[in-house]
Amino acid sequence: MLLPKLAGGEMPNRVPKHTNDRLQGTLDLVVLKMLEARGPMHGYAMVEHIGRISNQVLRVQEGSLYPALHRMTQAGWLRAEWRQSENRRRARYYTITAAGRRQLAEEERNWAALTGAVAHLLRHA
Repeated sequence: MLLPKLAGGEMPNRVPKHTNDRLQGTLDLVVLKMLEARGPMHGYAMVEHIGRISNQVLRVQEGSLYPALHRMTQAGWLRAEWRQSENRRRARYYTITAAGRRQLAEEERNWAALTGAVAHLLRHA
């Protein structure tokens, strides 16, 4: 799950009680987009990249990322293979597949609909 930092850099004390399928899918969207843009990556590199690109506002917990990567691989959206990482250790690298690109397009449509609805609500609340 992606967890935003609060103002002042603190992490939220608890996970929100109410979830939305589109919000849950945010991790899928981020991973698929990142792999499309950057090519093959291993899990730890994904965690670091998301933190760095978001200026540490978004934090991905490894306990959420690895099950999501496994699920997306099982769904055929990702392909996984063992390679040597930058630090000369074996790491599992993930690559987006054609099915993953189709899913990414769907995730992007869902994200646009969700953010558009929230923006509309905020303007007209």
